[in-house]
Amino acid sequence: EAMAGRTEITLWQDGAQVAAVPFDLRERRPSSAQRKGFGPEDTIYLIMPDRFANGDPKNDAVAGMGDAPNRDDPYGRHGGDLAGLQARLPYIASLGMTAIWLNPVLENRMPESSYHGYATTDFYRVDPRYGSNETYIEFVREAHRNGLKVIMDMIPNHVGAEHWFVKDPPTTDWVNFGGRYVNTIHRRTTVQDRHASERDRRDHSDGWFVESMPDLNQRNPLLADYLIQNAIWWVEAADLDGIRVDTYPYPDAAFMAEWACALMAVYPHLNIVGEEWALNPAIPAYWQRGKENHDGYRSCLPSLMDFPLQHALVQSLRRQGFSYESPWVPLYEAVAMDFLYPDPWNLVTLLDNHDMDRFLTQVEGEEALLRLGLVFLATMRGIPQLYYGTELGMDNPEARGSHGAVRQDYPGGWQGDAMNAFTGEGLSPEAFRLQAFVRRLFGWRRQATVVHAGRLMHFAPLDEVYVYFRYTETETLLVALNLGQNEIPLAMERYAERLNGYTHAVGVLDGETVSVEDGITVPARGFRLLELR
Repeated sequence: EAMAGRTEITLWQDGAQVAAVPFDLRERRPSSAQRKGFGPEDTIYLIMPDRFANGDPKNDAVAGMGDAPNRDDPYGRHGGDLAGLQARLPYIASLGMTAIWLNPVLENRMPESSYHGYATTDFYRVDPRYGSNETYIEFVREAHRNGLKVIMDMIPNHVGAEHWFVKDPPTTDWVNFGGRYVNTIHRRTTVQDRHASERDRRDHSDGWFVESMPDLNQRNPLLADYLIQNAIWWVEAADLDGIRVDTYPYPDAAFMAEWACALMAVYPHLNIVGEEWALNPAIPAYWQRGKENHDGYRSCLPSLMDFPLQHALVQSLRRQGFSYESPWVPLYEAVAMDFLYPDPWNLVTLLDNHDMDRFLTQVEGEEALLRLGLVFLATMRGIPQLYYGTELGMDNPEARGSHGAVRQDYPGGWQGDAMNAFTGEGLSPEAFRLQAFVRRLFGWRRQATVVHAGRLMHFAPLDEVYVYFRYTETETLLVALNLGQNEIPLAMERYAERLNGYTHAVGVLDGETVSVEDGITVPARGFRLLELR
């Protein structure tokens, strides 16, 4: 019930007033509480801002900030910024994208490797090498004008070692282990494990990622309030559409419930996706809102990154660990695990991201497999996320496992680049065709209500083909993915429960009409994406 306006915070020392700090309490945006977050109708484009486009070379180096720009260093600053991103918003929209997730843009005043953004040194300030708070707010505003939602990457678990939290902590328990570096044991399952020792639980959640990223103690109520209020402030100040939370299972679990519940109380329709990089779906399912857990833990987190599905897709495409029936079995069984999630439709699906090898590298450089993966991403349940450059076939075969190598500069984002993906100049024929394919596929998805809101039925794969349907009361979409080296006819009688009443189908990308009665074939190393009529 506080009134908006300006007040003063007075500071006293030894009985004397030493300062007066003006403090503004601002009005909320009209209808702010009803803002709608991202959902299955969206496709998210993930961008590392330092590596996408340099719109303002004057901010590449900023006085007082270390880590000088050096495009030859894969772990150095390259100069991408918000001005460059804003100028390319129409291009991003042209790919069929409807939302943007930027890796963190807040200040990282670190001596080296600060480009990634995960070592925050000021929770309330955009890094000046990207722009300013005002620049960021204008970027969000312009994204909205281009039909693009914006998702902010937030990190409640840790900070950069140069943060004042570490240099001058407000309390002695502000940083875990008393500010002494103790590495996390990375055993995320200790949170759910009935048999885990308290020592292991503490060493997981309180341990640090690296010495340069001290781990915060969210059990401190002042720090907990600070992190919650900061998240709300950014949603309100920048008019955000969603949040991605880094390393979700690493902070104190009770605090993460408090954090997410507080945000959802203020913004009931916002969406928040947490990173839990586990390959067993039972682990991320634990954190999703609505899950009845064995230990009584109740979460308010709406969404998780679907790493189990990503891993299973790569397994199937590379024929790893498959049974004698079909190479698609790992993927089929991963989808079948959806019963573990309270809301599988709200999971964020992906081919790759900024922390793993490029998808084309994961599938050994075979473009046909990349296309199969893209079709799966566009048509499976959930909210697809595409990593920048996938539409060009970016890869890193000579530097597997190198974060610097999977975070390449986007061609055309810097003056003098030999290739320009924004205009097509200098692109290889393969990259040009793939970019056009992504435009058609995700441009179609943007309007495909059968994918946004349709149910899912898949059929157990018995050979080289995986078949599933998305359907509503009025629409049906058939998806068939063929890993074989030969064209394969579908056994139409197997799919009769979804085909009854339909006589023909139309390819959503090529417009080709085929007869259901005469049978449907799936091209070698290819797919069928058909609207049934």
